[in-house]
Amino acid sequence: MLEVDKDNFEAEVLQANGLVLVDFWSDGCEPCKALMPDIEALSQAYGEQVKFVKLNTTQARRLAIKEKVLGLPTIAMYKGGSKIEEVTKDEAKKTNVEAMIKKHL
Repeated sequence: MLEVDKDNFEAEVLQANGLVLVDFWSDGCEPCKALMPDIEALSQAYGEQVKFVKLNTTQARRLAIKEKVLGLPTIAMYKGGSKIEEVTKDEAKKTNVEAMIKKHL
């Protein structure tokens, strides 16, 4: 999984071809850390069809606000530079994230 930050988010996510899944997380978010192994597993399963990246919002608060990330964890799908769907907070579980991925493949 690629780590992105405010400097390369546009190039790696908004200008990317195809589907991009962004895992928005922060240092103080325990549910985010608990979910990360599941997201890594999904990146192994779907990595050839979807680009997986993660963004630590602790270092990119303005970017997170600009992307309308209002709660954590947030797992968002992007296509063509736009967010097309997301799962957040209590909905951010492996099964829901995988369902979102499959829906857009």
